[in-house]
Amino acid sequence: MTKSIFMDKYPVFSLVIKKEETLHISVNDIIEHLKSLIETHPIATFITVFDHYTHTDSLADGELLDGLKDAKNLIFCFGKQVPTTKILAVRPRSIAISELNDTFVIDFLEVPNEQLQTLVEKWISSLIK
Repeated sequence: MTKSIFMDKYPVFSLVIKKEETLHISVNDIIEHLKSLIETHPIATFITVFDHYTHTDSLADGELLDGLKDAKNLIFCFGKQVPTTKILAVRPRSIAISELNDTFVIDFLEVPNEQLQTLVEKWISSLIK
């Protein structure tokens, strides 16, 4: 897993998984795996899946990365406290799952809680066989 600073300000963690390195065969399959982990966590809540590929492809001026086959966001939340209104600006969380010709790419914005950051990394690492 690598960390990069996207657009000079967003800390994004990414994992590129070759299709032969995982038992999962599609973006939807990966989503179901991650969704099951979210649903069994004591404070995480599954919210929805946003089909980013279909949305962008439907726009008259929409542009898609060459070789992109699918792209969805799994949206969930860890929120068990609201100590300040500003915490709402970083919630809910999103894990982006993309499929290219021979890889899956998983991206997510750094979680502002170190323990939960480690948990999301563990969830994503579980995709590798």
